[in-house]
Amino acid sequence: MKKALITGITGQDGSYLAELLLSKGYEVHGIIRRASTFNTQRIDHLYEDPHESDTRLHLHYGDLTDGSQIARVIRTVRPDEIYNLGAQSHVAVSFNQPEYTGDVDGLGTVRLLEAIRDADIDVKLYQAGTSEMFGDSPPPQNENTPFRPRSPYAAAKVYAHWMVANYRDAYDLFAVNGILFNHESERRGETFVTRKITRAIAAILADSQKHLYLGNIDAVRDWGYAPDYVQAMWMMLQADTPDDYVIGTGEAHTVQEFCEISFGLVGLDWEQYVRIDPAYYRPTEVESLQANPAKANNKLGWKPETSFNELVELMLAHDLREVGLDLEISRDLATDGL
Repeated sequence: MKKALITGITGQDGSYLAELLLSKGYEVHGIIRRASTFNTQRIDHLYEDPHESDTRLHLHYGDLTDGSQIARVIRTVRPDEIYNLGAQSHVAVSFNQPEYTGDVDGLGTVRLLEAIRDADIDVKLYQAGTSEMFGDSPPPQNENTPFRPRSPYAAAKVYAHWMVANYRDAYDLFAVNGILFNHESERRGETFVTRKITRAIAAILADSQKHLYLGNIDAVRDWGYAPDYVQAMWMMLQADTPDDYVIGTGEAHTVQEFCEISFGLVGLDWEQYVRIDPAYYRPTEVESLQANPAKANNKLGWKPETSFNELVELMLAHDLREVGLDLEISRDLATDGL
């Protein structure tokens, strides 16, 4: 039985990746941060009683700012694969907490690399990169596009990317960088723009919110479905040789388009509800990100299975159910003159 260790297992990607690996027969270990309240909602459905002999999901307290504990977990678990998904991943927050973001996203990766090297085990590492690293490099972006980061988050991830590449060459580690473009789902954090939109529509229909406040609605992004993308992570570690890959749909849509489609699904005119608040503008904007995933398509055989419109509908349907509505009922409500 293969063993996998996931940092950030309680996040969107971590929860979907844990599901995927468990379905493939892995023993899965996850690192979680200690908090005064439970923060495992995304993986609660995967919980198994640790007292049972055949339990395949195990959680360990740890943090990417604590190198000694990361090293201890790796020595104890001795995983075959490590997926480093832990990060301070909110771009806007990184402007407010640049030092913390650099510590977790940049130096945290180095702590992990050093722990792997010191453990002297045969392990494969996946490092979660981001399309934000490309910044204002013109789209479409591929593995050879120069990095021009426009936020502390992106700059920290660029540092982590090159450290992974350096350790791969210097110490012959099987380490890969996945440069994933925006990927969303029903489990997306509530402060990310896509989930913010779909939750606002549900709240508007439930009569608990009147307007949705957004920043730059002209920003262009390549949005995919997170479960498709964790499949790509796994595929990278099954390849014969380590390499870096851009993962995305190859399609580009604006935030405004996301609003138009999602509000339109329930028969509402987005312009009646969306307000622009300059407080949500970033100090330095990234205007356009669009993937060229040809390398992953050709070398890994990976392609996204979920379309942009399907993604929007999945997210909206989920948030409507959270307030006791479904799409059909919501369309009727809008038609009746909400």
